[in-house]
Amino acid sequence: MTSDTPLLPLGTGRLTLADLRRAWRGAVTTGIDAETSGRIAANHQTVCDIVDAGETVYGINTGFGLLARTRIPREDLTALQRNLVFSHCAGTGPRLDDAVVRLMMVLKAASLARGHSGVRTDVVRMLAELINREVYPQIPSKGSVGASGDLAPLAHLAAAMLGVGTVRLDGRTLPAAAALRQIGLAPLQLAPKEGLALLNGTQVSTALALAGLFAIEDAFASALVTGAMSVEAAQGSDAPFDPRLHALRGHPGQIQTAATYLRLLSGSEIRRSHRDCGRVQDPYCLRCQPQVMGAALDLIRAAAETLRIEANAVTDNPIVFAEDATAISGGNFHGEPVAMAADTLAIAGAEVGALAERRIALLVDPNLSGLPAFLVDNSGLHSGFMIAQVSAAALASENKSLAHPASVDSLPTSANQEDHVSMSTFAARRLGELADNLTGIVGIELLAAAQGIEFHRPLRSSELVEHVVARLRQQVPVYGEDRYFAPDITRAKSMVSAGSLNQIVDAVLPSGG
Repeated sequence: MTSDTPLLPLGTGRLTLADLRRAWRGAVTTGIDAETSGRIAANHQTVCDIVDAGETVYGINTGFGLLARTRIPREDLTALQRNLVFSHCAGTGPRLDDAVVRLMMVLKAASLARGHSGVRTDVVRMLAELINREVYPQIPSKGSVGASGDLAPLAHLAAAMLGVGTVRLDGRTLPAAAALRQIGLAPLQLAPKEGLALLNGTQVSTALALAGLFAIEDAFASALVTGAMSVEAAQGSDAPFDPRLHALRGHPGQIQTAATYLRLLSGSEIRRSHRDCGRVQDPYCLRCQPQVMGAALDLIRAAAETLRIEANAVTDNPIVFAEDATAISGGNFHGEPVAMAADTLAIAGAEVGALAERRIALLVDPNLSGLPAFLVDNSGLHSGFMIAQVSAAALASENKSLAHPASVDSLPTSANQEDHVSMSTFAARRLGELADNLTGIVGIELLAAAQGIEFHRPLRSSELVEHVVARLRQQVPVYGEDRYFAPDITRAKSMVSAGSLNQIVDAVLPSGG
């Protein structure tokens, strides 16, 4: 992280998707201003006043879940919060990667900084300092059902702030206590409600869903480009992208993607060369791209808006209101909005990949594409893209299973106190694998479509498509004969995952408003 890293202000409730994508991509600087600090302090004072008045308020001086009716003596309130954190450190499975943990920490700090969680400013400042110093707790990825928040994984975050568990710092894994000493911080001592405030919330589910959203957005943008390239390789028609067709149906995403395909293909010599051919219609994977990709785009945008709202939300319990000195128990921690958004993204991503795989299958089939079998000369001696298409099919098939909705499942927990749960954490976590599969499919199509275009030389495609082919050729040569194929796919996949084609799409995709 450099000194000129833009500041992400916490507590404003105005984090944008661009802010959140930046936090996912790399290190960020966070902080709170004087106004935010004052608001946090005022709500913390409300908690102190509740304790001083001897009122019984859930999570401040009671047990938790089914034990909410148990009143805890004042002298045990610090132990209550500490015990809560350690008992809830029950996660399992592989650790979340640093990018997701960083994003989750930003979301938790932003939520606490809204001031309605009743914590001290010290808690928010410590969390911000951990983000700024790139100290990332090691958090197991499994163990949350997305109700009462992401209790287990957030407990591992809180434990690290208390000096317990392990963290990553400077690329090394070390004990949390040692890392805190190294950066000059003392372990946090919890005040009333602070452990609960750190554990309650949807920040893990939301961070995982945002990471999935960003990866799917990158793959979607690339799939628009590779879809246009496949039209060129297969000498398909651009007539199905005529704006009049799509205006009559009216779906925004369909209208915008159709316009994008026309712009991507504008000026193509390849298209002009076969404009008067006898082919009447193209297969659906070429002809119906605006209808499928447009529907996916509408779903992606809707899910993105849900996640943007959730990223700025206060989602713990109870929620404190200093203006009338109350703490209200509710259910803002329930992850249903995140779970449904993640399920929507999974469906959209699976369909984008399914369509791309069909285009790859078309290109390798000489009866459909008119190109050499498996996109290689002297096929028979050379197998060309035969098994690359099989790999794409395998990934597309996996994504069909991964797209099964998680939000329709529920298992009661905490002795039936939490009798309906969202499964938002799994719904969001599986997006990582689905997006990686989608990225692989689109990467293979990038290779296959570019290879198909090479067979039409010396004719050239549009300026935009030729720019993409040239960028690919800087890393992957034309497939002239069989060679070790895996590195080609890895390089093409990296172009997709890095968002290398996003700028091209941003320039031609009409705004969604």
